[in-house]
Amino acid sequence: MLKTDVTWPESFRYQTNSEWEPVGFFSEALCNATSFDLMLGFFSSSAINVLSYGFASFIYNGGKMRMIINDILSSDDVSAISMAHEPTELPFFDLQNLEQLSYTLNKRDKHFFECLAWLIRNERIELKIVRMVNRSGIAHTKCGTFSDGKNNIGFEGSVNFSLSAFMHNKESLGVYCDWNGPADVGRINGIQRSFDSAFNGQDKDVEFVETVDLKGYTYNQFQPKGLEELLNDELALIESVEPKGIPETVKTALNKTKSKVRQAIEKIKGIEQEKESEPRFPYPTGPRPYQQQAFDNWKENKQKGLFAMATGTGKTITALNCLLEIFLRKGYYKAIILVPTITLVNQWEKECRKFRFSNIIKVYSKNPTWRDDVERIHFNEKYRTENEQEVSYIIISTYASYSRQKVFNVLNDFDKRKLLIIADECHNIGSESLVKRLKEIPYLRRIGLSATPERQFDDYGNNKLKKFFGSDEKYTFEYSMEEAIKNGVLCKYMYYPHIVRLTTEEMVAYIEISEKISKYFNYNTCTFDNPDDMLKMLLLARKRIIHKAENKLQIFIDIIKRRHEEKGNLKYSLIYVPEGNRPDYIGVADDFDISEDITDDTDADHLINIYTHAVTKVDERVTVKKFISGQKDRDEILDDFASGKLHVLTSMKCLDEGVDVPRSELAIFCSSTGNPRQFIQRRGRVLRTHPDKKLAELHDLIVVPDVSLNSSSFRMEQSLLKGELIRVNNFALLSENPSYSETELREVMNHYGLNLYNNTHIQ
Repeated sequence: MLKTDVTWPESFRYQTNSEWEPVGFFSEALCNATSFDLMLGFFSSSAINVLSYGFASFIYNGGKMRMIINDILSSDDVSAISMAHEPTELPFFDLQNLEQLSYTLNKRDKHFFECLAWLIRNERIELKIVRMVNRSGIAHTKCGTFSDGKNNIGFEGSVNFSLSAFMHNKESLGVYCDWNGPADVGRINGIQRSFDSAFNGQDKDVEFVETVDLKGYTYNQFQPKGLEELLNDELALIESVEPKGIPETVKTALNKTKSKVRQAIEKIKGIEQEKESEPRFPYPTGPRPYQQQAFDNWKENKQKGLFAMATGTGKTITALNCLLEIFLRKGYYKAIILVPTITLVNQWEKECRKFRFSNIIKVYSKNPTWRDDVERIHFNEKYRTENEQEVSYIIISTYASYSRQKVFNVLNDFDKRKLLIIADECHNIGSESLVKRLKEIPYLRRIGLSATPERQFDDYGNNKLKKFFGSDEKYTFEYSMEEAIKNGVLCKYMYYPHIVRLTTEEMVAYIEISEKISKYFNYNTCTFDNPDDMLKMLLLARKRIIHKAENKLQIFIDIIKRRHEEKGNLKYSLIYVPEGNRPDYIGVADDFDISEDITDDTDADHLINIYTHAVTKVDERVTVKKFISGQKDRDEILDDFASGKLHVLTSMKCLDEGVDVPRSELAIFCSSTGNPRQFIQRRGRVLRTHPDKKLAELHDLIVVPDVSLNSSSFRMEQSLLKGELIRVNNFALLSENPSYSETELREVMNHYGLNLYNNTHIQ
């Protein structure tokens, strides 16, 4: 405080070359004030030293500053500025020429301007430059006021803010304190009125000079520093002062300033350590506008919603931001997060920790301790007293574990009003094993996430899913791939479809199977009637021929060879290899999605080995690894891929849902799929942005059986191919080369009487 913490001379006067130097006054006053009004004549760079001792402390106090400075554009000043690069002392500086000024600054000067920059960025300083109206003299007032919110002091005298005034001239400064009686109060009020009159443009003797762009200058010339860093700089400056020859009163003032600076640093550290453990958004820019809009829509929808967001647009971040908003309003966070695989359990845990969420429990078959951890939360919530803080926690479970009766009962026994349930790849919650139990899930706060929330050929599951998440009529929030590419959230791409023909032997087997399947096909609805085990077996056999098509391999080899010739390497390449015996059943619920980790069949293992080996044949320096279920080093593989140490990843379905594959630039889809969710997710996986990535390249291998017009299965093949064209159309329309697809597929479309862009039969 100004009255109690500042050592005052008996005369309340300061004089250069005396025991009571003006330097000591300004150091102590700044350190104890919360506002500072300063009206000066000359203002030199060397005199900034005076305000460098205590300025950061003034900022820490919450200080606000107003400054009126004389117009100093004399010919002598201009001449001095032009010589600023010389090692001569600059007697005055020109605020209109800040670029030249920067060349003259020493450490103390820079500290002053860094403090000034902090005040400007936080809008806690106002500066006015004035000159005499008749221009026949100069505004030479030297006065100002300090306040700590309780007491006020004023000062005035002959002291200019210049080195000669403070250290060489015989200058004096009178100080008036409001606790010294009515006379001093009157003088303080007089100084304040004089300052306010000039600052507000009411003094008819002076006029404002055009304001310099101090804000722009401080942003360009000085890196933003935090308050703790400024205080540390100030402490270092004070400790670097040579005590020899300094009056005892100045030493005392600087020691008191040093003590206050140290106390401020310790308090800031304590506050920062306390804040360090609190959840916060992981990136300084905050959520993207569309992610914040998702929260607003969700809040308006009674904290329920389906978020249909393109792969790569940050669905995880969007959902966790909603949980963070709950914490910021309620002071706690409670969530259950459901995911398809163990890999995603671990990935969600990492994202949660980026938000500084803690008390995270992972529920899956390979974690035997989860039940004890959940019971501990139940106990703490049950016996929490009114004065104790709410228990915060996050439980991440696979759908497979959650669907088991005992786990289901345990995880649905929390407070239904406070807990948020997040369903990642939420189409899984509409599966046969869970959709009938949605009404048993009590939690009122709900978020469903997916690039493609709807389940294929499952109207019942879709309706139940939408109702559960409060999105009966429309998605609560939708962010399409087209929007994401347009806004730069995802990168642009080139798309190249490749027609794959079956061999003679494959074609004979395919026709035989297709003619049997066609007996189940309803040509009016373009679906299969009364699917039975025999149809499933036939579809599986047909799918096996498509996946294992012999000619795929050679086309694949041609693509990677061409890529290697163009780029000189195969870095950042994803290869989706054929899936062997694992089918995408048409008309059958995709219950594989809720399994924790599918063990790939022997046939598929053989295929992935063939394609992986083919990559190594291109160049012995190319590094390639399989990315399959059951691997213990998955995280290490993804890290190596991101760094470029590992060039190529080959996979089947393990990269489909949620796995973050950074920096992928080339994708080759060797596994044909009619499942929209699968191909949309695969495309989004490759379109994630990276500073060194401008364009992605996608190659799509499409098996087209050459079925005769006279074949009994022709119309069925026509309908099935139409499904393939939906994917091609989806890829082509958003690509940078849409006409390529039409040219490549023209012959096939003509044969089957199809159109790429409207997917209808040509009449």
